Amino acid sequence: MATTNIKTSAMRSENDPVKEHEHSKNKLIKFLKSFFYAAKGIISFLRAERNGWIHCCAIVVVTIAGFYFNINRMEWIAVLFCFGSVLAAEAFNTAIERLVNLVSPQRNPVAGDVKDVAAGAVLICAITAAIIGLLIFIPYF
Repeated sequence: MATTNIKTSAMRSENDPVKEHEHSKNKLIKFLKSFFYAAKGIISFLRAERNGWIHCCAIVVVTIAGFYFNINRMEWIAVLFCFGSVLAAEAFNTAIERLVNLVSPQRNPVAGDVKDVAAGAVLICAITAAIIGLLIFIPYF
């Protein structure tokens, strides 16, 4: 009999609407906190990285050109994808550089190579974005 009562009370606590609500509330809070931390990371990136600001200035110029030339929906999709790709690559590069500086504060050839590869990835994205931009905007001239 005692085991039946324990099982019944355990089942009640599993299906307890108050506990389920608290659990859902905690999940929502964790979810919202993840956005807060992501925004904090973006702010940290933009505060400390000159290249991030250079890319943001390019985004403003290209956005103005897009409105001026009235580019179509597919062109906007390509341009927005380029914006996101280049900024994300720059943010990854920044994160990698900061991590390498943390774990290897003294000069190290491998650490330097890691940083160079990450910077090269940004350059690949930026060159690709520039080519896409040329393909989109040259016909308007």
